[in-house]
Amino acid sequence: MSKKETFGTVVSNKMNKTVTVIVRNPAAHKKYGKIINKTNKYYVDDPSNECNIGDRVKIQETRPLSKNKRWKIIELIKH
Repeated sequence: MSKKETFGTVVSNKMNKTVTVIVRNPAAHKKYGKIINKTNKYYVDDPSNECNIGDRVKIQETRPLSKNKRWKIIELIKH
């Protein structure tokens, strides 16, 4: 079973070794067809505290690291 990977934007880095990442998925409305941005918020492991707000990151699903943290950073795409 392969692990999920996705791209997102860092919206908070106030926690130690953890960042909050928003992932946007455009989807069409069922009835009207208008494109709507669905957003998911993930707590992501950042062991070196290198990410800042606004950074674009690639994240991967992992085993549970804490109560809410189930993703880790694979690469930092843009500062």
